[in-house]
Amino acid sequence: MFPNWTNLLAVLLAAIALSTLGCATSKDKLLPHGEHTLLDVWNQETGGGAPNAGSRQLLDARQSLRRPLTGADAQAVPVINAAYTRTAANDIHRQFHRLSNPDLTMYVFPHLAGTDPVPVPGYTTVFPLYRRVPYAMPGERVEDY
Repeated sequence: MFPNWTNLLAVLLAAIALSTLGCATSKDKLLPHGEHTLLDVWNQETGGGAPNAGSRQLLDARQSLRRPLTGADAQAVPVINAAYTRTAANDIHRQFHRLSNPDLTMYVFPHLAGTDPVPVPGYTTVFPLYRRVPYAMPGERVEDY
């Protein structure tokens, strides 16, 4: 019984200490205010429409990433786009190929069937090995080994 009271007392003292110390710091002391607003910082970092040194550096960095479009690039765009654009021609070539589903041939011997035993002659039937049609993932090998 004694350890339960000491545990309860320790938890209670810890909660009181945390509640008083947690509110002991003021907001202004924790997050001091400067003379710049958020809009000033944004304009300074992004250029903000004013032609200053920061915006000039940003424009120079963007310009170094740009390059002119050549005639070969302009002619290659339809070929590149055709690789992933769906058309009637490339719709025939499936992305998910059907895998082989071998047929099993089974012979059913002559037997009697039904509540009134009716003779059924022997016959041969064909059924697929898998219930569902299996498909290959894109890029998976589909030709025979």
